[in-house]
Amino acid sequence: MLTSEKQNTKHPLEPFNHYTSLKYIIINKPYEVLTQFTDEAGRATLKDYVPVSNIYPVGRLDYDSEGLVLLTDDKHLQHRLSDPKFKVEKTYWVQVEGIPTDEALNRLRLGVRIKEMKTAPAKVRLLEEEPRVWERSTPIRFRKNVPTCWLEIRISQGMNRQVRRMTAAVGHPTLRLIRPAIGPLGLGRLQPGEYRELSTTEVEQLKSIAPKGSTGSGPGSSSTRGKRPGGHKGGFGKQIN
Repeated sequence: MLTSEKQNTKHPLEPFNHYTSLKYIIINKPYEVLTQFTDEAGRATLKDYVPVSNIYPVGRLDYDSEGLVLLTDDKHLQHRLSDPKFKVEKTYWVQVEGIPTDEALNRLRLGVRIKEMKTAPAKVRLLEEEPRVWERSTPIRFRKNVPTCWLEIRISQGMNRQVRRMTAAVGHPTLRLIRPAIGPLGLGRLQPGEYRELSTTEVEQLKSIAPKGSTGSGPGSSSTRGKRPGGHKGGFGKQIN
């Protein structure tokens, strides 16, 4: 997992000092924070943690999920990273109820049916040890006498609440979901609510996995060609778990 050459960690509301024409930032989104900068209902948003104007999330991360969110004002890169034809891989650590059998893990790997759609093949493995992560602000609700475990799931799709729906489909509800990486980018030592700028090397790596002018391949390529990025409130990305 890639981490910064220089951490340059920003804490909530610390002034931002960045003079390049385009901004590239990652934040460790805390639990129960919206992946947008405004909310009429008064819920916590990225604006409470990142005092930088005119940047938007690349994709989304659910309100009740945690982990890495990429923010930028580079609309061309944002569109390419969000486009499913480029198959940019997202990594999730997923705490689930129960211990999945080999059969359940294989179903996740091959794809499960969610209503009328089947998910694309995924990389799935049972983690032998619990990942070393921060305590969540609201503790997980455990069921007495029901064990839990952690899975690592890597997908390149972006269906709404996809990972949670996948684990539920094989009988193992998700209790906690953390995204530690998008493509080559990793959280490193960032704690919830902390953010940092990307290094030049990291930006170039992102551009290399979704090169400008590439036509890509796979599901979604024809439906997305020639379209402008979407219009989600607070950003211009697509939904990603």
